[in-house]
Amino acid sequence: MSLSSSEELRYSRHLALREIGPAGQEKIRSARVLLIGAGGLGSPAALYLTAAGVGTIGMIDHDCVDVSNLQRQVLYGTSDIGKAKVQMARQRLEALNPFVKIEAHEAELSAANVMQIVSSYDLVLDGTDRFNTRYLSNDACVLSGKPLISAAIHRFEGQAMTYVPGAGPCYRCLFPSPPADGLVPNCAEAGVLGVLPGVMGVLQATEALKLIVGAGDLLVGRLLTYDALGLKFSEFKFSRRLDCAVCGDHPSIRAPADLPQLCSAEDIAAVTRVSASVFEKLLSQNAALAIIDVREPEEFAVSHLSGALNIPVKELEARISEIPTVERIAFVCRSGARSLTASGVAHRLGVEQVLHLEGGLLAWQREVDAAFEVAPVA
Repeated sequence: MSLSSSEELRYSRHLALREIGPAGQEKIRSARVLLIGAGGLGSPAALYLTAAGVGTIGMIDHDCVDVSNLQRQVLYGTSDIGKAKVQMARQRLEALNPFVKIEAHEAELSAANVMQIVSSYDLVLDGTDRFNTRYLSNDACVLSGKPLISAAIHRFEGQAMTYVPGAGPCYRCLFPSPPADGLVPNCAEAGVLGVLPGVMGVLQATEALKLIVGAGDLLVGRLLTYDALGLKFSEFKFSRRLDCAVCGDHPSIRAPADLPQLCSAEDIAAVTRVSASVFEKLLSQNAALAIIDVREPEEFAVSHLSGALNIPVKELEARISEIPTVERIAFVCRSGARSLTASGVAHRLGVEQVLHLEGGLLAWQREVDAAFEVAPVA
């Protein structure tokens, strides 16, 4: 079906491009694109793909809008706080372009639903901050033969890559073994420059449009990195691994599977979180308190709180018997991500009165002892 006069006017700047033209715009209108995550990366990607006229855009996210999202998630406004992201996103996107159909999946992506959802789209954009979802997206796309455009952000840095079935390596070829969720700080723990996901999300949308119309060179076999502080783009090439667990010559992954969780949301909810200033008061009162530093030994060796015992979070379950029998146990790490996970693990294993130093030793340095040296992540 040819473009209507209204569509021709709306997409006139695309039609003027030789690489797109009417035929390319019709391909864009016929495309079905899934965005996994409606947050910092999904927001700009969704806005530009909607403006470009992608015929059907699916968005999957189970979160509600929080005030802390508004620093970078440009799909939402203050009046949206507390409401489901995908529902608010649909309203905004439909207002932007009534020619585009928005499909809202208000759910958490899991092994149980990922194949059914992914299979109904032509290509997938992954913009999540959880490793479980990132690997689920990759495995589902490889197994269903769907292209995947993946991006990630951290503090002032971003990265992006594209997987096209049969044309190059997948995400697991680059990162074969995922760390457990919680061992790598997320945006809430480590912070993120508000404009950074805008840059990376727009790059994802760019790759999607190029893939749809068949123009330009894609980020296949190339990891693009962006350093916002230095304002530098870099890239390095990587190849398909013959032993890749999902796209290799003898794959062991035949169906998506959720990554094992170190602890549950209920365990995390049971943890008492304390600020650095409150933690200092507890220490000064000589409270019956044991400090467990869950960083790696190399980090611990640089500096640590007096009396702290070093048990890396990945060893905690095997070494739980080493935790002293005292009234309260406090877990600390660099930024708070690993110690929150460790606190949850300890609660699951029966340790009571678990405390977590909110913000980690970086908060201690900022609020209590400016001279305290915090080692970089080992």
